[in-house]
Amino acid sequence: MTTVEKIAYHGWPNCLKFSNAKVELIVTTDVGPRIIHFSPKGGENMLYINPAEAGMTGDSKFHSYGGHRLWHAPEDFVRTYAADNFPVQVEQFEDGARLTADIESNGVQKTVEIRMAKDAPKVNVIHTITNCSAWPVPLAVWAITVMDGGGKLVVPHPDKIGHAQRLTPTHALALWGYTKMNDPRWIWGDKYYMLRQDSSFNYAQKAGSYNPKGWAAYWLKNNLFVKKFPYDPNVVYPDFNCNFETYTDQVMLEVESLSPMIQIEPGASAQHMEEWFLYEGVKEVNCDADVDAHILPLI
Repeated sequence: MTTVEKIAYHGWPNCLKFSNAKVELIVTTDVGPRIIHFSPKGGENMLYINPAEAGMTGDSKFHSYGGHRLWHAPEDFVRTYAADNFPVQVEQFEDGARLTADIESNGVQKTVEIRMAKDAPKVNVIHTITNCSAWPVPLAVWAITVMDGGGKLVVPHPDKIGHAQRLTPTHALALWGYTKMNDPRWIWGDKYYMLRQDSSFNYAQKAGSYNPKGWAAYWLKNNLFVKKFPYDPNVVYPDFNCNFETYTDQVMLEVESLSPMIQIEPGASAQHMEEWFLYEGVKEVNCDADVDAHILPLI
C-alpha cells in the first residue's frame, strides 16, 4: 500500500512524500518536475541535494538542485539548460503522481510521472516531453538521476561476440574531451565498467555507452540503486549511439538513461520509462566476479 503526505523538505514547503513498506520517495512541487529523495523506508537519501540551492525557487537561471530531473539530448548550452524553478501542475493517484511543468521557452513541456509498487522496493518513472511549438523538434528524452557522493556505479558491457562470428564493430564507448581513461576512479572490467564518486578529485569525468542489457546500478553504504530502461537495436541513440551515460564530479555522480533520437511533430509527445529498485544489505563490488555474485542475482 502506498501512503502520501505533504511535507516541507530542504526548504521547499510543498513536497509530496510517497511511501510503501520498503521505500520512500519525495517530489518537489515548488520547482521541477524533480524527484529529490529516494531511500529505504526510514533510511538515508540515495540522491544528492545541492545545499547551496536547496529551497530556491523562481528565478530564470538553471539550478542543478540535485535529485532526478528530465532533460533532452543532445546537450546544448541554451535549450537543454532551461530553468525548472517554478511550480508544477500535480495530478495525484493512489500510487503516485504526475508532475507537469510549464511550457519552456523552446516550446517543449516536460512531465514526470511516478508509480510506486504496493509492497516491493520498486518505482516506475515515466518521462514525457510534448512538443507545444509549431515546428518539429528533434531530441532524445534524457533521464538524469543525481546520486549522493561516496558510492560506485556499475554498468554492464554488451555480450561478447567471437572474432569468427563477426568481423565488424558491435558498439562504441563515447568519450568527452575531458574524459581521462587512466583516472583511478574508473574500473574497466571485461564484463562491466565501474566509476567511483570520490571527493578528493577536483575534476569531472564522463562516458557513455550502448547498453543493450538495459540496466545500471549505484552502490552506496550497502544500499544498491538499480535503474532499468529500454533499448532497441533498430534505432539511433544520441552521442555516438549511447542509451546510457554517466558523469561525476567532487560531490555527486549521475546515472543517466536516454531514449532514441526522435523528431517530435507539433502536438505530439515522446516517452521514456525507467524502473527503479532499491536493495539493502548489498556488499561493495570491486571487480566482475563481485558484480556476478552480489548484483546480478538482483537484476
